[in-house]
Amino acid sequence: MHETLSPRIEALLAELPGIEAETDPVLVRLKSRDFYWYSPVLKPQLDGKRGEVVIRPRDEAQVLEVLAACVRHRIPVVPRGGGTGNYGQAVPLEGGVILDMTAMEKILSFEGGITEVEAGATLMQVDAWARQQGWELRLWPSTKRTATVGGFVGGGGAGVGGIAHGTLREPGNLAGVTIATMEDRPRLQELAWGKAAAVNHCFGTTGVITRVRLPLAPAMAWRDIAVSFADFASAAAFGLALGMADGIAKKMCAVIDWPLPSFFKGLAELLPEGRPVVLAMVAPCAMGAVADLVAAHGGEIEAEQDFAAAEAAAELTPFYEFTWNHTTLQVLKRDKGVTYLQCLFPAGRTLETVAAIRDRFVDELWMHTEVARFGGQVTMSALPVVRWTTRERLWEIIAACEAEGVAVANPHVYTLEEGARWKLVGADRLAFKHAVDPHGLLNPGKMTSFTPRAGQEAAE
Repeated sequence: MHETLSPRIEALLAELPGIEAETDPVLVRLKSRDFYWYSPVLKPQLDGKRGEVVIRPRDEAQVLEVLAACVRHRIPVVPRGGGTGNYGQAVPLEGGVILDMTAMEKILSFEGGITEVEAGATLMQVDAWARQQGWELRLWPSTKRTATVGGFVGGGGAGVGGIAHGTLREPGNLAGVTIATMEDRPRLQELAWGKAAAVNHCFGTTGVITRVRLPLAPAMAWRDIAVSFADFASAAAFGLALGMADGIAKKMCAVIDWPLPSFFKGLAELLPEGRPVVLAMVAPCAMGAVADLVAAHGGEIEAEQDFAAAEAAAELTPFYEFTWNHTTLQVLKRDKGVTYLQCLFPAGRTLETVAAIRDRFVDELWMHTEVARFGGQVTMSALPVVRWTTRERLWEIIAACEAEGVAVANPHVYTLEEGARWKLVGADRLAFKHAVDPHGLLNPGKMTSFTPRAGQEAAE
């Protein structure tokens, strides 16, 4: 059964014959959600928020046609990829159009170590194609199987590979994007290298990403390893040492406190009870050096597998699907009474601040850190699993982290300003928003600093 469409949506669809659109309320509701329910703060705020129609363009010409019609009718548009975000990036606050980009999934070109792909291609598709050419993605999220390239750029930008390459914000990791603007006459605009920062982690508020250009890395036959330790301090020390070992090629290193590993179906059975674990991806040629480093920190290699074989086999799980925010998901499958935080520990005193936070909240926080590079320095980014009680208590924990010098990107808010560690949108991004979306129709409500200038109508 279809709900009655509003007059503005009926008028919009009448102007877009031949472009795939779906108004079934069940599908529209599904496409209006992401994984915001990880947060018990966001869940009551965003439950029930939904678009009015899902439109699925198949090329850039159709994207421009849809945006032009939406501008004419002043209808908001929320771009969407795989919907794997965790804090409502793809949830429409003011109805309107869900612009599903997943039909645009072509690999367009490859030259000089850089591939250009359509925004709707999944990270898995792109990495599989790149490996056939002898290359691989530098970075991917733990949701690699379903996350799209455009969604990764627009909604995230950190993940597996960060131990070697940092985040997408690091110069050189994002070669450029093509966006569709939402001006009175929408157009395509190319943003090369540093200029692409205007759309990175902006939730689609500063243009609809249609193409992405990604520098690749030479492919490696990575080995997944799981290493157990007698205590968390030893596991963390090993993880940071691995991150700083310049001679060891690695893709990932997650330090995971007990009891989190007990929630990892398919891996928990191989791990000893009560011991914290480090999950890592390392080069085959480095296994001897890794074994020495493990022994020096009192660890034991408990499990090892070929990463590519595990990723391809239905009965196996690549270890990266137990890391980053998949750690939280693995716990939530069995325990709904938890949530998480996103923290960045200060380089130079990483282990001390990790220990301070862990010890202070030992009864309500299970520590999980990812070793990564930020601004050229190796440190730890944390996604600890937190026992949920109240919003006030969660904010107290955040304040305590910040008092220790730990930067917190709050995943329990849905605006760019509140969620950013710097608590504001830069003037350059705000100016760019005014230029490419003067009416404020792209994902309205997510960039609260933006107000249409005099004479420009905002979305109703």
